[in-house]
Amino acid sequence: MTTHEPTGPGRVLHQPVTTIYPEFPGKVAVVTGAARGMGARFTAALATRGVDVVGGDIDGDAMAATAAELSGEQSLEAKPGRIVPATLDVTKAEDHLALAQKAIDEFGRIDFWVNNAGIFPFAEVPEITPEQIRATLSVNVEGVLFGAQAAAKHLKPGGAIVNMSSVSAVRVRKGRAAYCSSKAAVAHLTESLAVELGDQGIRVNSIAPGYIDTEMTRWIQDDAPALAKALDAVPLHRIGSPEEVAGVLLFLLSDSARYVTGHSIAVDGGSRHV
Repeated sequence: MTTHEPTGPGRVLHQPVTTIYPEFPGKVAVVTGAARGMGARFTAALATRGVDVVGGDIDGDAMAATAAELSGEQSLEAKPGRIVPATLDVTKAEDHLALAQKAIDEFGRIDFWVNNAGIFPFAEVPEITPEQIRATLSVNVEGVLFGAQAAAKHLKPGGAIVNMSSVSAVRVRKGRAAYCSSKAAVAHLTESLAVELGDQGIRVNSIAPGYIDTEMTRWIQDDAPALAKALDAVPLHRIGSPEEVAGVLLFLLSDSARYVTGHSIAVDGGSRHV
C-alpha cells in the first residue's frame, strides 16, 4: 500500500497537495485556530509555499509548539515562510486587532486572512443551554466577523479572506442544531462580507467541509455503526483529509480565484447531495 491510497477505517487519503502558486512567496497570512487540525494544516500549506504566517489560537502554548514543529517541514519553495505564534480568543474583537497588528509589526503587511477557529458542540434541541448557544455563536460567528473586520483594516486590493463554514450549513444533523445554525450564519455572513468589502477589492469566500479527519470528528472512526452510516451518505465513500481542504484554501487565496468572491466551496465528497 502506498501513501496515495486511502487508509484506516475512514479510508482517508492523506496525499500531500503539491500545487505551487508562484505568486505566494513573500505574501503574509493570518490563520485563526491554527494550533491543531485543519488550522495547522493550513498554516503548513502556506508556509511551505513561502507565505509568512501569523497563527493565532486560544491555547498559546500549543500554538507555539505547533509553530516550532511546522517550521521543520520540508518547503516547496527555496525560502519557506516564517510562522509566528500568538494567543487569540476569537470572541474578543480586540484580540483580532492585536493579531493583525502583530502581523504588521512582524511582516509589514497582510495579504490573506483565514477565519478557521470554531467549536463543535453536541446537544439535541431540548438540551441546548443558553450558555452553549451563546458560546457557539460567539466563537463560530462573531469570531468570523471580528476577524474580517480586523483584516479589512489592512488588506489591500487583491487581498482575500476565507471563512470556515460547513456542509452542516445546508445539511442538518440531529444533535447539532447550534453548530448547524452557526455555520449557516457563516455562509450567509461570507456573502455579506463579499458584497461590502468588494469596494475595497477584497475577496471573501468560505469552505464547507464535510467529514474530515481531524480531532473534532475522529470519534466517528471509532464508532463502527456511526462510521458506516456516515460513509453511506458520502458518494465517494471515504472521509476527507485536511490536505484536501487545504488544497481548496490555496486555490481561493490564489490569483487563480481572483474573480471568485461570495461563494461557499463544499469539500465533502458530495455528501450535501445525499
